[in-house]
Amino acid sequence: MTRISKPLVAVGLIVVCFVQLLPFYVAFTTSLKPKTDLSSQLLPPTEFYFGNFASALGDGNILRAIFNSIVVTGVSTLLVCVLGALAAYPLARRKTWVNKVVMVLILSMIMVPPLSILVPLYSMMSDFGAINTYWGIILVMVTTHLSLSVFLYAAFLRTIPTSLEEAARLDGANLFQVLFHVVFPLLKPVTATVIILTGIATWNEYALSSYILTKPDVQTIAPAIASFFSTQSSNLGAAAAAALLALAPVLIAYLFLQKWFMKGMVAGAEK
Repeated sequence: MTRISKPLVAVGLIVVCFVQLLPFYVAFTTSLKPKTDLSSQLLPPTEFYFGNFASALGDGNILRAIFNSIVVTGVSTLLVCVLGALAAYPLARRKTWVNKVVMVLILSMIMVPPLSILVPLYSMMSDFGAINTYWGIILVMVTTHLSLSVFLYAAFLRTIPTSLEEAARLDGANLFQVLFHVVFPLLKPVTATVIILTGIATWNEYALSSYILTKPDVQTIAPAIASFFSTQSSNLGAAAAAALLALAPVLIAYLFLQKWFMKGMVAGAEK
């Protein structure tokens, strides 16, 4: 890298960071300003006003929406990880033409936009009585993200040598002991990747949730914020406070799983 290119790269990185962080800065400053403060959103507040957060937690029912999102995201992510790992193991270990066809079908499901099946999906969920229920939206989230989970687990399992499993079999371990004591402990990096990808996508999901969850008591965070913003369009501070409250759990989870997420991404790149 030449002497001229290094400063250009540094300037480019600074510009990218600035563009990425500017919306968060605007949301933060706006959330701390009262409704009567008409100054520029780029200027810091002259006094800290926390009434917007109280309004978001009270009038916007954001705390209930966060709880709903935690339940839906946690259960959906757990099922996606468990079912994805169990389904990927035979697909990665048994190289038959049937498994190859199944993998092609799984890849094709990844490419299908969920909104393209919204009408038949809503009709089916209505017939099952799954509208405005936890298990209904969890079922939709699991089926939406399971194909990507199977693909990632299968790709990672192919990098694990079969000699480890053969050695465990020679020691007298059965199939379940091999899976739970030998194979699955090695899947931590890709599991962290699946958790972050599935968790963030489920937490931020709006299109399907807004149709399946219409009652305020069961709404997740994205539809709840959209509904709160529509009623508080004249109070940008409260809307910004609600958005920051919704961002906090995801940011905390990402900070804790960042190390494993990077390992999973490097493993996928090597594959």
